[in-house]
Amino acid sequence: MENSDYKILLVDDESDILEFLSYNIKKEGFQVETANNGIEGIEVAKKFQPHLIILDVMMPEMDGIETCDKLREMPEFSDVLITFLTARSEDYSQIAGFDAGADDYISKPIKPKVLISRVKAMLKRANRSNSTANNIENTLKQIGPIAIDKERYLVIKGEEQFSLPRKEFELLCLLSSRPQRVFTREEIYNGVWGENIIVGDRTIDVHIRKLREKLGDNLIKTIKGVGYKFVDNE
Repeated sequence: MENSDYKILLVDDESDILEFLSYNIKKEGFQVETANNGIEGIEVAKKFQPHLIILDVMMPEMDGIETCDKLREMPEFSDVLITFLTARSEDYSQIAGFDAGADDYISKPIKPKVLISRVKAMLKRANRSNSTANNIENTLKQIGPIAIDKERYLVIKGEEQFSLPRKEFELLCLLSSRPQRVFTREEIYNGVWGENIIVGDRTIDVHIRKLREKLGDNLIKTIKGVGYKFVDNE
């Protein structure tokens, strides 16, 4: 896909930030729409159907965390890329953002070249993931007590079905691709977020915790000082 095929929605209550982001992203050929708060952002998203949403965290009326939560509850936005843009510290914003289903995290201030590089890397990786999923003949794979549907981003455990955010799903697919094998933190970062994406040290831990909350504590085992492994026989 060309840059002009991608739609990007920018949501921020500061007009100068919106102007800066919009100008630099449009200059690269992307389609761009903007919104001034979370409530407006959701309405614009419904009409615009973006491939990527960049959300400010601190906004009046409805902040970025709540906006992301509400978007993820809507089936049409379950696998849309959502990235937070914020100057707040990792201890609150990043962890709360990933809990809400965010895919990435961009800290203010950000240089135009870095911004564009991050946007292109996220879209390229998402496009590659979708292409891979579409080329799989049998999209339903049984691994131990769960089944993974790679086409619908669903996990089935017994009679329950879980629709996972993109990064949680990709992390689960990576770990379950080789049960019992220990994946190092570096391997997980590179395999799920990509070598050119910079995320905080606690990102993996947050995603693992979210998976355990949904699927149970005994499927993913922590190997202290090394990483994680998927356990398919416990």
